[in-house]
Amino acid sequence: MKKQHIIKTLKSHKIKLTVLCGFLLYWFFCLPSQVFKDPHATVVESAEGDLLGAHIARDGQWRFPALDSVPEKFEKCILLFEDEYFYQHFGFNPVAMGKAMYGNITTDKRRGGSTITQQVIRLSRKGKERSYTEKLIEIIKATRLEAGYSKAEILNMYATYAPFGGNVVGLETASWRYFGLPAERLSWGQMASLAVLPNNPSMVRPGKNEVTLSRKRNDLLKKLWETGEIDEITYELALLEELPGKPYPLPQIAPHLVERIRANSEGKRVKTTIKTRVQRDLNRLAKEHYGQLKQNEIYNLAIVVMDVKIKEVLGYVGNAPTDVAHQKDVDIITKSRSTGSTLKPFLYAGMLDEGLLLPNTLVADIPTSINDYQPQNFDNEYNGAVPAGKALARSLNVPAVRMLRQYGLDKYYRNLKDIQLGGIDKPAGHYGLAMVLGGAESSLWELTKTYAGLAHTLNGFNQSSSEYVADAFEGYSVFNSESRIQNSELIKEPEVFSAGAIYSTLETLRTVNRPSGEENWQFYEDAQPVAWKTGTSFGFKDAWALGVTPQYAIGVWVGNADGEGRPGITGIQASAPLFFDVLRILPTDGKWFERPYDDLITLKTCTKSGQKASLLCPDTLEQWAPISGENTHSCQFHEQVYVTTSGNYRVNSDCYDLDKMISTVRFSLPPSMEYYYAQKHPDYKELPPWHPDCSVTGEMPMAFIYPKNNEGVILPKNFDASVNEVIFKIAHRNPETKLFWYLDGTFIGSTEDFHELAVAPNIGTYLLTVVDAEGNEMKENIKISRG
Repeated sequence: MKKQHIIKTLKSHKIKLTVLCGFLLYWFFCLPSQVFKDPHATVVESAEGDLLGAHIARDGQWRFPALDSVPEKFEKCILLFEDEYFYQHFGFNPVAMGKAMYGNITTDKRRGGSTITQQVIRLSRKGKERSYTEKLIEIIKATRLEAGYSKAEILNMYATYAPFGGNVVGLETASWRYFGLPAERLSWGQMASLAVLPNNPSMVRPGKNEVTLSRKRNDLLKKLWETGEIDEITYELALLEELPGKPYPLPQIAPHLVERIRANSEGKRVKTTIKTRVQRDLNRLAKEHYGQLKQNEIYNLAIVVMDVKIKEVLGYVGNAPTDVAHQKDVDIITKSRSTGSTLKPFLYAGMLDEGLLLPNTLVADIPTSINDYQPQNFDNEYNGAVPAGKALARSLNVPAVRMLRQYGLDKYYRNLKDIQLGGIDKPAGHYGLAMVLGGAESSLWELTKTYAGLAHTLNGFNQSSSEYVADAFEGYSVFNSESRIQNSELIKEPEVFSAGAIYSTLETLRTVNRPSGEENWQFYEDAQPVAWKTGTSFGFKDAWALGVTPQYAIGVWVGNADGEGRPGITGIQASAPLFFDVLRILPTDGKWFERPYDDLITLKTCTKSGQKASLLCPDTLEQWAPISGENTHSCQFHEQVYVTTSGNYRVNSDCYDLDKMISTVRFSLPPSMEYYYAQKHPDYKELPPWHPDCSVTGEMPMAFIYPKNNEGVILPKNFDASVNEVIFKIAHRNPETKLFWYLDGTFIGSTEDFHELAVAPNIGTYLLTVVDAEGNEMKENIKISRG
């Protein structure tokens, strides 16, 4: 018997131990690793912590991500209202539960005795049916929650997932929806109103239950006063505050940025680098300019501002405040568009860096045809020859194409890749020489970042050691406020362009004419010098304005998102005024980039040609240039010539006495350049013609203006489909000479004084020959087709 009793006792203990172990296992594993799996809204804040905007959670609830900590006012309110012994119990309060049970049995009123910890468990279990069994499960899980999390963490869970009426979940969400403020800035009256809402969220409905809400809030405020949390004046003022009602719309200060961040960080709270004041000012400017632009049926614009010193984005306006019909939700900043002339500065910098030109070297601006590609200047005129810097400042297309051909398309393409300009995703040959005029596409984000890289390189150039900062063209972000240059590596060689080439380029862009009203900017003490560039795409579809100061990079795009062109969509008309309005709202010290002396030299240059001065240059000046400028050609346009005593003819020893010849130095351009240059420069003096008695070899006194060799010639049509004549042109150093024109050996006419001949040949391929009175002959192959 005794043995059987012992066995029975052991079995009983074993059962109890098994039950206990089972319970302990259940208790230990009763909570999931993540208590709440509810999706959150995407919340975007400025650098100062202001709410820029938010996107609703995937389940249709406004549920902000958890705060770092619960505001002190809410903690005092919620504990006094819901759970005064929160910091003393281990998950449940037996005394409170007993009182609640007794009250529920003896009265008709229902009251709960749940702690905040239990309420967190209930919220995580998604409204399971209320029963004693469910209550027991809540108690068990509440104790497990207390064992695994701190009181602060549990309170934060409650503040994050408690319901506040409708689809408003969590304290921070409710604070913004009902009061338009962050929770940390709420008054005692406002906080007390929110503290009583989770107990009965339906009280917040406008026009309903307001008496109940008011009573509960006021009772809580009285408790706060009686316990010494607030003084009497605060209590009385809090009683007068309005109750929460219809939810406020959430701020939408940077809606397109919110969408961009949501794509990468959905459901997270993201603190950006955006400055609230700058963003609000940009929004105001966008609204003002949109109001003007839409009168010309221009409906979209975008603005981005970057701090080039710390590589942070300060402002982001993805689109104008337009309407749905004009794609108001499209973030233009990230969309690739034709770049217009915005890539010209990188060609200029590359040629300076390689020693192919100096800042004011004369470059040709004449009719040009390269494999049937015929670039045109915006004004459809030619200058003959123009300083390279002025060609960039005036955004002349023909010199840019000719310079690119000289520099090399592949080399230019590699430079754009090296400065990490996004959007250029096809081989160089796909774009051709038109690449520098807008034949390629990139986005406002990429272009602004790349311009910023120029400024950052120059800012980071170490004047004493001639070292460069690495990664100057990457790292710009809006996703956090950490500086991206804390550990910048210094390197001996430039990543792409030297500091001297960049400085010379920015100095040139600093001279670009500003729009109407900005012409005399340098006379104002608070004016900020800026290196800037406009761009206009073919068909007037995209207007750009991009620029940098030592502190900022600014990018502006104006146009129509659907690609519709308008005559007013030009860089100078549409984007430039907005660009300078943006520049004015940015804090500035008015300083300019420091000159990188270690990477510059002074050269004596020819005033006329902009090249290194030769012994023949009469007027020279000292000019800063990149070190590689030492390798450029000396002046090619000043030459020593001998003329008759009267100066009317050029002569040589074959036809004129040596003692009567007069030596003179003249500035002289090739005929094709001279033809247009002389029209723009009345002071230009063409070389006198050779004396009739002199024989001259090796010099061609004329050049074709139109057509060029192997150039296609299209016969234009009238409205009645009849064919117009085409005009052939030649430039000759002696306009008074007579020229004789032949097509495939057949004489077609002669010209004198003005060497232009109108012809209407049949379709086909011909050899065009021109002979002057002195026997000089020129030939060109041409192909005639109908328009």
